[in-house]
Amino acid sequence: MKAGSKYYPLFEHLQRCQKDLAKSQLSMSFAEIERLLEKPLPTSAAKRAWWSNRDTASALQAGAWVQAGYHVESVDFTARQVVFTQFQADYTISRKGDAILWDSSAVKALRKHMDLTQAKFAEELGVRRQTVSEWENGVYEPDRSTAKHLELIAKQKDFES
Repeated sequence: MKAGSKYYPLFEHLQRCQKDLAKSQLSMSFAEIERLLEKPLPTSAAKRAWWSNRDTASALQAGAWVQAGYHVESVDFTARQVVFTQFQADYTISRKGDAILWDSSAVKALRKHMDLTQAKFAEELGVRRQTVSEWENGVYEPDRSTAKHLELIAKQKDFES
């Protein structure tokens, strides 16, 4: 989430709340969000799809909560309230000796550890975004040379599992 984005104030607020361990769940009114943004929510916010947890280029608002470590738990359109819950991903990393077995969980965990989108992670590795998606969805696993590259990156980025 870039500073200057129209949803950046919401992102900052959620980041501050995330640091407070007592706030693993946060309820906010639409009015509170509008005060943070200093403008009304768009009319599309009256629909469930706007509150999805898909951090994509077409859903900038979702980037505010997803990149701050939250997911939308529920939305009450009558009361105009949304409940955000801290997202904690649990990954199981398998090893063979000291080497990480680069299955879907390990690839995704490294990407999340590096705080990168699939596209940026793919760029870093010199592969297509679709390739990263296929690894993360278990379609196939990285080949041996890519696994060695992932291992080097993991060491550089202090990836502990």
